[in-house]
Amino acid sequence: MLLTKDELHSLVELMHQSPHTLLGMHPLGDGSGLVVRAFLPDATQVEVQPVHEKDKPRFALKRIHEAGLFEGTTKATGRVYAYDLVITNHQGRTRRTRDAFSFLPTLGESDLYLFGKGDERRIYEKLGAQLRVIDGVPGTSFAVWAPNAQRVSVVGDFNQWDGRFHPLRLLGASGVWEIFIPGVGVGAHYKFEIRDAHGRISLKTDPCGFFFEVPPKNAAIVWDTRQFEWNDEAWLKRRRERNALRSPMSVYEVHLGSWRKKTANESWSYRELAAPLVLYVKRMGFTHVEFLPLAEHAFYPSWGYQVTGFYAPTSRYGTPDDFQFLVNALHEAGIGVIVDWVPAHFPRDEWALARFDGTALYEHEDPRKGAHQDWGTLIFNFGRYEVVNFLVANALFWCERFHIDGLRVDAVASMIYLDYSRKAGEWIPNQYGGRENLEAIEFLRKFNHLAHTEFPGIVTIAEESTAWPQVTRPPYLGGLGFSFKWNMGWMHDTLDYFQRDSIYRKYHQNDLTFATLYQHSENFILPLSHDEVVHGKASLLGRMPGDDWQKFANLRTLLAYQWLFPGKKLLFMGGEIGQRAEWNENGQLDWWLLNAGPFHCGLQKFVEDLNKLYAATPALWQSDYDPGGFNWIDCADRENSVLSFVRQTADGANQLAVILNLTPVPRQKYRIGLPRAGQWREVLNSDAGIYAGSNQGNLGGVTAENVPCHNQPHSAEFCLPPMSAIVFQPE
Repeated sequence: MLLTKDELHSLVELMHQSPHTLLGMHPLGDGSGLVVRAFLPDATQVEVQPVHEKDKPRFALKRIHEAGLFEGTTKATGRVYAYDLVITNHQGRTRRTRDAFSFLPTLGESDLYLFGKGDERRIYEKLGAQLRVIDGVPGTSFAVWAPNAQRVSVVGDFNQWDGRFHPLRLLGASGVWEIFIPGVGVGAHYKFEIRDAHGRISLKTDPCGFFFEVPPKNAAIVWDTRQFEWNDEAWLKRRRERNALRSPMSVYEVHLGSWRKKTANESWSYRELAAPLVLYVKRMGFTHVEFLPLAEHAFYPSWGYQVTGFYAPTSRYGTPDDFQFLVNALHEAGIGVIVDWVPAHFPRDEWALARFDGTALYEHEDPRKGAHQDWGTLIFNFGRYEVVNFLVANALFWCERFHIDGLRVDAVASMIYLDYSRKAGEWIPNQYGGRENLEAIEFLRKFNHLAHTEFPGIVTIAEESTAWPQVTRPPYLGGLGFSFKWNMGWMHDTLDYFQRDSIYRKYHQNDLTFATLYQHSENFILPLSHDEVVHGKASLLGRMPGDDWQKFANLRTLLAYQWLFPGKKLLFMGGEIGQRAEWNENGQLDWWLLNAGPFHCGLQKFVEDLNKLYAATPALWQSDYDPGGFNWIDCADRENSVLSFVRQTADGANQLAVILNLTPVPRQKYRIGLPRAGQWREVLNSDAGIYAGSNQGNLGGVTAENVPCHNQPHSAEFCLPPMSAIVFQPE
C-alpha cells in the first residue's frame, strides 16, 4: 500500500482530514504484510516494537520525506497488533510511546448523531479533553467541533506546541475532529491549532475545556472534574424533597474576588474562602449564596459576564477541585449555591469562540442577529442544534459536576427579543414578521425542562426586565419554564421611592403599592443586586437621603420592606454593612466600617435578625405566591406616609402584621386594624437601640380591641417610631 503523491503531500503539508487512514499500522493492500507510518518531525530513528505479543515482528521505519515522515513494512504477519514506537530525536534522546494513530475513534455514531440533533446531554463527556484508558493504555482523547476547518491539530506541552505531531481526524459529516494521545494526563496544557475555512492558521482554546491557565494566559489544562469526593448527599436529598416556592430563600450575592482579600492585590482561593464565607453566611442567616459568573473569563472588569471558558470555573481562585471544595463546604453547612450563567452572548476574543473555524460557528453571520451592540459581544446562534447542545449540556454540567443548586440566567430579555436595544432597520424579524426570537425561546424552554427534570430541586432564575408573559410558568403551558424571575419593576420603584426626601414621599406612595397589582403574575425574587451599586448609582446607603441617622434608618426600613414583602430575597454583598462607596471589583468590602461607629454594626445586626425572623416564620415565605398570603391593612395614608399589611400562611394559622412609617416623624397612638383579637407582640423593630435606632416602639406589645378599623374586625393603637418598620405577631 504505497502512498500516492497526493497522499504524501497531504500528510506532509497537514492537509489530510483523516490522517489515521494513512498513519499508524495498516494491512498491505495485497494482504502480504503490514505497513506502519509515523509523522515525527523531531525524529532521526523510529522502531516498531510489539507490546503484548512478543512473537510479533519488531522492525525499523525509514524516513521517506525530509519533513519527518517515516514508513516501514513487515511480511512476518498480516494481522494488526498493539505496538509502541521507540523514537530517537536529534539530540539522541529516546522515548517510547503507543502510537496515537493506532486507536479507533472515541466517539461513536450515536454520540455524533445526538450531537447533530442537539440532544447529547452529556456532550462534555465526549468533546474537549477526556482522560481515558483504552486497551490498558492511559491517555487523553481530544475532540472538537469545527465543521468548516480544513485541518485541526492539538498542540501542547506534550508535543512542543507543534501541530505536525497530532493532527485530528474528521468524523464523517459531524464536523467533529478527534484523536486519542497516549501518555497525556492531568495537568497537560493544550490548545487547538486550526487551519480555518479560509486557510488561515490560528490557535484556539478548547470550548469544552475544564480548566485554564490563569488569565491573561489562555491554554486549556487537562483535568478530571469527577475525582472530588463529595460529602453533601444529605443536602442533595433535602433539595430533591424541597418545594422551592414554599421554602425560605434569602440570597447573599457575592463577587468572589472582592468579598475579602488576602492582601490588597491577592484574592483568597476557593478553599481559603470556604471557612470564612460559610461562617459569615451562616451567622447572617442567609439560605443561599449566589456567585457572579465563575466560568472562566479573560476580562476581569466584565465581572465574569464575558465568558471564554463555559465549562471551567475560573482558575484565578484555584482548580475545579478547589471550587468543588467550596460548594461542598457550603452544602455541609446547609447553604445553597447559585451561580450566574451567561448563555446570551460571548466576547470577541480571537482565541476563543468567535469565528471558531473561520466562520460564524457559534454566532450569527449577520451582525443584525449576531452582534450585541451594548456590550460589544457576539450572540449565540440558537437556531443551530450543536450550539443549543453546547449550552444546554453546559447547564447540566454545572449541576452535575459542581452540584450547583441554581442557575441565574443573565440578560434573558436580550435573548428573547430580536430588536433588543436596536433601532428600526437594525434587526431581522422572525419568520412571522415579529420581534420574538423564536429559537432562543425554544432554547430556554428546553434548558429549563431538562435542568428541572434531570436535577429535581434545583432552581432557575431569569433576569428579565420586560412584561414578557409566563416567564415562570412551565413550557407545557406556554411559559419559559423558569422557577423564579427577578422583579426589576419592584426594585426600580422601591429604590426611586426611598431615594426621595421624606417630605415628598406622600406624592409617590403608589411606587410602593404598584407591585401588588402584578405580584402573582410570576414567581418573583426581590433583588437589590450588584447592578444597583455601580456605574455612578452610589451604594445603597449612598442613595438614602438625609444625615447619617436618617440614611441608616432609611436603609434598615428598605431592607425590612424587601424581606417582609412577598417574594424571595437577594442582597448584594456590602448592603448588609452599609457600604458607603460604590462596589469596586478590584478592592474588597470596607469591613473596617464595622469599627467606625454603631450605625454599620447596627445595620449588620438588623439584617442578621431579619433573616432569623424570616427563616422562623412560615407566614413570610410559605405563601409568597398565593393570593391569600398578603393583604393590605391600609395603603391609603399618603399624608403620613404610613403603610400596613398582613403576611400569613394559606390556612391563616401563622400571621404577621407589618407597619412602615416612612418619614422621620414618630407617631403616637396611631390606630391600625388587625385581623384578630388579643395580644400582639412586637417581634422586630428597625428603630431598636441595638440597631443604632432611637429605641422607640411597643416593647410590651399591643392589645387588639373590638374596634373595627381599616376593614378589619379589631384594631390597636401603636407607637410608630421614626423612619421604621415594625412587625407584630399574635400571641
